[in-house]
Amino acid sequence: MTGDVNDLDYLDGNAAAGPLSEFFSTDVVSARCRCASCGRTDALATARLSPNSHGLLLRCPGCTEILMRLVDTGDSVFLDLQGMSFVELRRG
Repeated sequence: MTGDVNDLDYLDGNAAAGPLSEFFSTDVVSARCRCASCGRTDALATARLSPNSHGLLLRCPGCTEILMRLVDTGDSVFLDLQGMSFVELRRG
């Protein structure tokens, strides 16, 4: 594909609301994810939860690298999934 990105037809992020609401309205701990560090793939429920004053940290049970950070400031909730290379949610 060639050309300037500004010349391409696109929808704004609101168009993703439907597909994203399916993902985030489910029990996400049943989702499988891959650790970006060691490549282990397993259910998020197998991760090690480390609660602390800064929020929640979910660590890979294989290499103990951080998979996910969740911080609730009261006014906002921040979710960092940088430690995962993918998250898979199976239907039905």
